[in-house]
Amino acid sequence: MKILRIDSSAQTDGAHSRVLMDTFISKLGNVATVVERDLTESLPHVDAEWVAANNTAADDRSLEQNAKLSVSNALIDELEAADTLLIGLPIYNFGVPAALKAWIDQVCRAHRTFAYSQNGPVGLLEGKRAIVVYVSGGTPIGSDIDFASNYIRHIMGFIGITDVTFVAADKHMMDDTALLRATDEIKALANKLS
Repeated sequence: MKILRIDSSAQTDGAHSRVLMDTFISKLGNVATVVERDLTESLPHVDAEWVAANNTAADDRSLEQNAKLSVSNALIDELEAADTLLIGLPIYNFGVPAALKAWIDQVCRAHRTFAYSQNGPVGLLEGKRAIVVYVSGGTPIGSDIDFASNYIRHIMGFIGITDVTFVAADKHMMDDTALLRATDEIKALANKLS
């Protein structure tokens, strides 16, 4: 199993999403190869030059345009090589962290991760799985104030990943058992996959 681990918590030590993902990886043991992408190491934001480079045919891009897309290409290469994505999703102000949004903007690329057809966009990364570790202090997953889980599910489907599992440690600041339940769930999921 080839796992792409995506950490998006601004906290590097003790973040609940990171601890839960550590638990998942350790439970898998040697059955998985893990590539780690820590989004606290800032990614460039999409800008006008990036859009122009992306909208230029690959064979016609200048050296500067290729350089502009180099981070995006590396991120997409990681996605293509993985069969399982493990995404840490801490909820910030009812949505995804800015660092995760920057990653999404870099990897959602026409002709690389999706294509346009007569019936609309078609995801090109089929046959992969995503496991999303959803952590919130007070936002219930799937509630009217959760603007992250449906968004992530949609983005995964948009690029072709329709097998999406959420492990939720939601409302952990209001429910002392939320983290324990999520830990049990992530361990059971790892045991099932190993």
